[in-house]
Amino acid sequence: MKMEGNQTAKGVRVMTENPLNAETPPIYLRSWITANSVFFDRNQNALMESPIDIADWRLTICGEVEKEVELTFDEILRMPKATVANTLECSGNGRSLLAEKAKGNPWTIGGVGNAVWGGVWLKDVLQQAGLRESAKHVSFEGFDKPAGSAGIKFIRSIPIEKALSSTLLAYEMNGEPLPLKHGYPLRGLALGWTGANCIKWLSRITVLGKPFEGFYMDKVYRIFQKDQEPRTGEVVAGIPLKSIITQPLVSEKLPAGPVVVLGAAYGGEAGIKSVEVSTDGGQTWRSATLIGPNELYAWRQWQYIWDAQKSGVHTLMARATDNAGNRQPETARWNVLGYCNNGFRGHAVTVEIV
Repeated sequence: MKMEGNQTAKGVRVMTENPLNAETPPIYLRSWITANSVFFDRNQNALMESPIDIADWRLTICGEVEKEVELTFDEILRMPKATVANTLECSGNGRSLLAEKAKGNPWTIGGVGNAVWGGVWLKDVLQQAGLRESAKHVSFEGFDKPAGSAGIKFIRSIPIEKALSSTLLAYEMNGEPLPLKHGYPLRGLALGWTGANCIKWLSRITVLGKPFEGFYMDKVYRIFQKDQEPRTGEVVAGIPLKSIITQPLVSEKLPAGPVVVLGAAYGGEAGIKSVEVSTDGGQTWRSATLIGPNELYAWRQWQYIWDAQKSGVHTLMARATDNAGNRQPETARWNVLGYCNNGFRGHAVTVEIV
């Protein structure tokens, strides 16, 4: 399988080059599918210069299993295929929009994207090894090399229930072989969960009797406060309910008359029931129209036609409600590392009608 290299598309906002961390401009978030070339980049370590030789690649399944299994890429391809639309979001997306500063890359709204992924179900791979009764968690490890002298590998685990119900091992992204910078040749995708739970460049899957213990499980990707021990904080797992505005852009000057307001709403494992839009800073709300495909783990596109007759500066907001009746909060719960910011007030867009 031939795949693309580590090119970063023109116009993508690069926050760090090594490791590569870059967010997608809002104009590319207006489509239901986010193109591979502009899909956001989130990395803990430097990207490899060239892909691993697929003939040498192996995936090992070990730990609390009846037998250790080693699969070649060809054996993966010969397994029953699954194709799933899934919105992937960086845990820190929206961090820079918090009223109080938090640590980490200053993501705005572009640390998210929706793709159609092709691969095999993790449950089918685990079935080949056979699970012991002691199996409680599944950890993922890639063949990327850790950065820094400490040599800490990026290893995280998910509960066995998530592993067996809705986790994909992806080798395709939007109909193309998985790009190198997005995890070629194989990436674990815990559907509806944040990118921290979706390990790239998979080489080893270990079934455990308890959650994996390590830096990337216990020190980060936890929601904790300034006076709290990180490992006691809530683990960042599912993507929180959120709605973003992708059109118009912040600080745009627009003529009076009909204005098409576009956006996307998503909630991880929860489907989107409705979106409301305010054009007066949250004083009044009106229903937006959901448009485009409706897939379980994918975002819903929406639009609202605003009859903008009054000149001056206007603050646009959007809030989503999921199928369980949960409504997006006005402000998100602050935490030290700024994870899961889904407050609609922080995601407001100001425009001027002239």
